[in-house]
Amino acid sequence: MAGLAASFGAGAMTNSIDEIGHARCILAIGTNTTYAHPVIGMKVKQASKNGARLIVANPREIELVSHADLWLQQNPGSDVALLMGMMRVIVDEGLCDRDFIEERCENYDAFTDSLKKFQLERVEEITGVPKDKIIEAARVYATDKPSTILYAMGITQHSHGTDNVIAIADLAMLTGNVGKPSTGVNPLRGQNNVQGACDMGALPNVFTGYQGVVDKEIRGKFEDAWGTYLPREPGLTLLEILDAAHRKQIKALYLIGENPILSDPDARHARESLKALDFFVVQDIFMSETAQLADVVLASATFAEKDGTFTNTDRRVQRVRKALEPVGDCKPDWWITCQIGQRMGRKGFDFGGPYQIMEEISRLTPSYGGITYERLGDGGIHWPCPTKDHPGTPILHTERFTRGKGRFIPLEYRPPAELPDDEYPLLLTTERSRYHFHTGTMTRKVRGLTALEGEGVVEINPKDASRLGISDGEMVKVVSRRGAVMARTKVTEVTPLKVVTMNFHFVESPTNQLTNPALDPVAKIPEFKVCAVRVEKI
Repeated sequence: MAGLAASFGAGAMTNSIDEIGHARCILAIGTNTTYAHPVIGMKVKQASKNGARLIVANPREIELVSHADLWLQQNPGSDVALLMGMMRVIVDEGLCDRDFIEERCENYDAFTDSLKKFQLERVEEITGVPKDKIIEAARVYATDKPSTILYAMGITQHSHGTDNVIAIADLAMLTGNVGKPSTGVNPLRGQNNVQGACDMGALPNVFTGYQGVVDKEIRGKFEDAWGTYLPREPGLTLLEILDAAHRKQIKALYLIGENPILSDPDARHARESLKALDFFVVQDIFMSETAQLADVVLASATFAEKDGTFTNTDRRVQRVRKALEPVGDCKPDWWITCQIGQRMGRKGFDFGGPYQIMEEISRLTPSYGGITYERLGDGGIHWPCPTKDHPGTPILHTERFTRGKGRFIPLEYRPPAELPDDEYPLLLTTERSRYHFHTGTMTRKVRGLTALEGEGVVEINPKDASRLGISDGEMVKVVSRRGAVMARTKVTEVTPLKVVTMNFHFVESPTNQLTNPALDPVAKIPEFKVCAVRVEKI
């Protein structure tokens, strides 16, 4: 997230997964950890068993709530107000780490001045969390050190997601819970190599290792290495690309490992955008819903059929070793891309294998400078690892932040882009299933997982169901300003009043036809987590 980058650098975990078990306090906000990240969820539960204080901030009564010392059931989209309220308590009660702030941070006075707007009565009104619980959470997080924060897409997928992340960073700095073991700001990535993809420049504004496209010196380094001219300005995000395709400003698209027909907000618009293209290429391991629209489909090998590396959510670069021969004509992604480059007559695509590609990564990427296949072995290395004799960096910011001093950023509360009204009186929030992954391209092909969960449902609170005359297991229509989908109900108190919950794994109930494409103005992430809907009996 760009806001976090001001002090913390790239949006990655500041600490390692193994440290979670040694924290004295864990604040899990906007993350259903045991469902979306079950290995990390197990470590959280073990830490709680061993005496760590667990604070869960989530609108839904997720599994972790049963292990929590304190549950903050905030209204969807009210995270900034909740976090600012906690920080107001910490400052007012003198619980902040003054030495850390004076030595390592700046802009503290302007930040504390912004806290004056967050009187606890106002925070309680916005969040729905009783002020006594906010006070208790603030005291526990500030005093039971080391304290660590875990968050996921319940924080980032909002039209004010950057503000949410900044508030988390402010909280960690305010209490000195940065740069030490079992502390930090720890975003849990949504897929196994999302971190690695971002590290390799799969973002519109950076080259590998988050080296800025607009930096003339950096751009020159890559132009010399690759023997070509490179654009001077950042490119477009995925949603911006699809919008441009819809306007016929982009005419051809090469899409690798993405299924926007199910994963993008306002998915009907995504389908229209892809159909508007003159030429569409999809490279994937299965014939996804999106691939069915392509002019050309390139069959790529799965993780078990190729060599390479994955970089996980705590920045650990790990080897992936080929275990099986690719099925049919499937090829590794790197080979396919290199073949296209060679057949277009371009230089620099003559790699003999992943080993040579990693050598180029190390040459051009300071944070990967000391990472080689020989060094990775069985355990992997945390970046940054700038030299061949560097051990790697499990903990970031031990002595200084990326920008030098950490900068406190004042914040205002901004509500979600779309709120309930008379026509759409409920809020829809999206979740992940324990048994399925993303758009189900892989997991829905596994019989055992399909037996455990074979269809998407809409979770609804018993009081809302009673008011609407809806019973458990009934097929209903969920309608937003963008579309309508059919799904079976699951009446449960896990979902709060006036909120319904759906996942997005099932093409039969494509939830993202409902969701709001409103973007965070900085990170350009859409507001998947909040949109207004109504539920209709059929």
